[in-house]
Amino acid sequence: MSTPASINKHPIHPMLVVFPIGLWVFSLVCDLIYVLGARDPVWNDMAFYTMAGGIVGALIAAVPGFIDFLAIREPQVRRIAITHLTLNLLSVGLYAFNLGLRARSAPGASVPIGLSAITVVILGISGWLGGELVYARGVGVDLRAGEGASGAQVGGHDWRTHDRRVRTTDRRMTPAMR
Repeated sequence: MSTPASINKHPIHPMLVVFPIGLWVFSLVCDLIYVLGARDPVWNDMAFYTMAGGIVGALIAAVPGFIDFLAIREPQVRRIAITHLTLNLLSVGLYAFNLGLRARSAPGASVPIGLSAITVVILGISGWLGGELVYARGVGVDLRAGEGASGAQVGGHDWRTHDRRVRTTDRRMTPAMR
């Protein structure tokens, strides 16, 4: 299913989600550097501002993500997408709460850092579900794309009968992989 939120057949949502994910993970890394010994206030400040940037980036990425969500018709895929959307909204809400908590807490306070760690785990689960939507369910994949492809044939592979087993006849595989 191709996505309505795309630029020249390239889905926008996957292009944008890397920014909030990277900023939020880096925010936690900055917290850990601060707590585990650096104690330089720049790490605390960096954690705060990268968290804020992640919230802004997530809200921007949510727009094409929601447009894509509205185009999903298959019930099982829609359920996965609803869970993905809910976990993303929960993550943004937790990070917004965390940002407010940090504004009133001492640098290196354990509750905001613990909340960041929990939210990164939630974000990881949501990202896994996003990968499931694209790579296993074909959401955002234009099945008509590709030279000489027809229907669900993309790059010589039929996505409708996608088989995850590795073919042992592939000559590019090493003997250890066979």
